[in-house]
Amino acid sequence: MRYRSLGRTGLEVSVVSLGSWLTFGGSVGEEVAIACVRRAFELGVNLFDTANAYGRGRAEEVLGRALARLPRDRILVATKVYFPMGPGPEDRGLGRTHLLAQCDASLRRLGLGTIDLYQCHRYDPQTPLEETCRVMDELVRTGKVRHWGVSEWTPEQMQAAVSLCERVGLTPPATDQPRYSMLERGIEEDVLPACRRLGLGVLAFSPLAQGMLTGKYLSADEVPPGSRAADPEAAGFVRRFFTRENFARVDRLRALAGELGLPMARLALAWALRLPEVSTAIVGATRVEQVDENVAAADVELHRDALDAVERALR
Repeated sequence: MRYRSLGRTGLEVSVVSLGSWLTFGGSVGEEVAIACVRRAFELGVNLFDTANAYGRGRAEEVLGRALARLPRDRILVATKVYFPMGPGPEDRGLGRTHLLAQCDASLRRLGLGTIDLYQCHRYDPQTPLEETCRVMDELVRTGKVRHWGVSEWTPEQMQAAVSLCERVGLTPPATDQPRYSMLERGIEEDVLPACRRLGLGVLAFSPLAQGMLTGKYLSADEVPPGSRAADPEAAGFVRRFFTRENFARVDRLRALAGELGLPMARLALAWALRLPEVSTAIVGATRVEQVDENVAAADVELHRDALDAVERALR
């Protein structure tokens, strides 16, 4: 395993980390989830990412039980807050009441005394930015949170948060978690440069485009049983990639991976990690074997010829 600095936090994170979106507390049984966490840790993964909204807290509970068997000083836990956790107006967003209540709830579900990275899952236009920043600063100062970050915020929103915190003396956000893969590269234009300028660590999620970049989907009509695209609850997340252009790209990438002697998923992850500002790529797993395969991408360094070939395949 290789490790990179997570922005200016002082934390060193494994370049491949394990997430729990659409898996823990949902499609993956608890015993398998615990086995995946244990195997990831054995292979050097030290960052485990979740969110309170995943399964309405069930993913945090499963992850908490899995992490209880691991040495706390050798793992980093990231979770998120924003989406509705109840029917009331105070059960969502980034206002003070919701943030404080959900931080405590996440700590209980995870079985932790401190969250290493607490992330604002989306931007909340209904709450003054200063209110959100002050609560996050309070959580850091009271020791419930070590660092806070954002996910899927625009460059302008991130800049506004950092500037406000610097101006009034609050703890600024330290990270951003954007969606990034060979098939979703929009952040290269403005988000990544903003993170670089602001010193934010980048945790790239969905680097395999919900499984599209594993090469398992040959066409919209050839969906493997048991895959995410075959799951009625999760199918929409991957089927949005089912376009004629994307299937053509995947065909070319599959051939290129064969030429390079790499499984396609490993090629896709190594590509996402080619940029030094990407601190880690968050992967999911439904089987222990997938953990082994994904973590192996940490050993792959793509040289210029291979990167040029990837660009040609994606055109």
